[in-house]
Amino acid sequence: MGEKTNSTSSDTEIHASIEISPAKISAPDGGETVQAAAVADAKAQSSQNRLDEKLRGAGSGQTSIAMGEYNGSEYIVISEAPSPRGNHGRKLSVLPLVFLIFYEVSGGPFGVEDTVKAAGPLLALAGFLIFPLIWSVPEALITAEMGTMFPENGGYVVWVSSALGPFWGFQQGWMKWLSGVIDNALYPVLFLDYLKSGIPALGGGLHRVIAVLALTIVLTYMNYRGLTIVGWVAVLLGIFSILPFVVMGFISIPKLKPERWLVADVHNVNWNLYLNTLFWNLNYWDSISTLAGEVENPKKTLPKALFYAVILVVLGYFFPLLTGTGAIPLQRDLWTDGYFSDIAKMLGGLWLRWWIQGAAALSNMGMFVAEMSSDSFQLLGMAERGMLPEFFARRSRYGTPLVGILFSASGVLLLSWLSFQEIVAAENFLYCFGMILEFVAFVRLRIIAPDAPRPYKIPVGTVGAILMCAPPTLLICVVLAFSSLKVMIVSLVAVMLGIILHPCLRHCEKKRWLRFSESSDLPDMHTATQNETLI
Repeated sequence: MGEKTNSTSSDTEIHASIEISPAKISAPDGGETVQAAAVADAKAQSSQNRLDEKLRGAGSGQTSIAMGEYNGSEYIVISEAPSPRGNHGRKLSVLPLVFLIFYEVSGGPFGVEDTVKAAGPLLALAGFLIFPLIWSVPEALITAEMGTMFPENGGYVVWVSSALGPFWGFQQGWMKWLSGVIDNALYPVLFLDYLKSGIPALGGGLHRVIAVLALTIVLTYMNYRGLTIVGWVAVLLGIFSILPFVVMGFISIPKLKPERWLVADVHNVNWNLYLNTLFWNLNYWDSISTLAGEVENPKKTLPKALFYAVILVVLGYFFPLLTGTGAIPLQRDLWTDGYFSDIAKMLGGLWLRWWIQGAAALSNMGMFVAEMSSDSFQLLGMAERGMLPEFFARRSRYGTPLVGILFSASGVLLLSWLSFQEIVAAENFLYCFGMILEFVAFVRLRIIAPDAPRPYKIPVGTVGAILMCAPPTLLICVVLAFSSLKVMIVSLVAVMLGIILHPCLRHCEKKRWLRFSESSDLPDMHTATQNETLI
């Protein structure tokens, strides 16, 4: 995978068709070079003509389809080259992908307790029913359409680059990677918060530091060993994490009092904590797009997996909250990280408490490895597109992005000292900026390339696409408005670093201090939109 052919010289360069490269490279002397170039030009023209014909016919032949279905369109949105096969082995199927999405977004109800503390049972339950309709469903739908349109490891970075140019593509990659690393720093914190009631030594000090370091090393090594292993580990961890809440639900039935679900005090709501907790627990649907190049038949598999994962995530939040708030008297101040284990002890005894704590620990392991996989493959995808130095594209013998994993693990260790609430607020702020770029790219590609084949297409027109993005955009503005001054300053500094970093990398490329190159396996991301403007 380390071999590259097309060096990128500037952000505005329009890359040549990859079909030309083999003919030109094989010419050993001047005469043969001319002949090879002529043959290559003929091939390129033929390929371009076929692409133009397909793009012209796409509008009449393509129909809107339901979530989870596939209309048979081939991946020719960017060019006629096949999607890259980067896993060097087995690809992810539907079931592992569902649980990887589950862990990218949720991992179970661990961490949702703060919604009850912030707003009470009624608003907490309503939040996990209404918020998915405003945010999760639109984000999952956009991910299904764009992820099948661009089935490669760059994911949302390629979407934004194709629609808005390489500068904004890089900013998208920087903000989403940073927010992902910040998000991943939560999981050692949550892991230890759930265990500290049973092992008080993990509450702070040297023991906690050692535990965070050891956990990060072990889970990082799991990512290094291969994405297929990570996927099936996610399935096993997911089943184990969900089962104790099913048991707790059955045990709680005789003790449920429905009137407890209706308790609300709208004059005593911590809106910042409430919205940030909801937002954190129901976002990151787009993260799976950075693994699209590792998925078996992504045009079919990705929409199906997203559909099933939405159902699994919403049910995995709502019913444990229904059980916890309905079966015990309300004490809002106690509803914080790890409180489900205390509820389990009240309802079922010490054995159920330990099961919940063990499930929480394993769930955080699943979220860690899923997030790190997404972050590290994103860096690999950006390097394969020439946005990052070439060494980020190096893979281990297991097909995993070695340098990307090391960078992501280092970021987690640097950020793991922050508190849960600070981490959630900071990563939400950066994530919001990235999502705005995704919405703009989604709508712009609908406008400038409406007839480009989309293996999965949301059954709305351009106006419908704009209207679909309006509620989540408004929600983003609300979340940003409730951010604290400290979080806002830190996040804006991070955004400014990305703006400075991009020209610095381009300068390093120009001076040849670092090597940048584009993978020959990848098609030209600009071809489709340019041809659409000519049709």
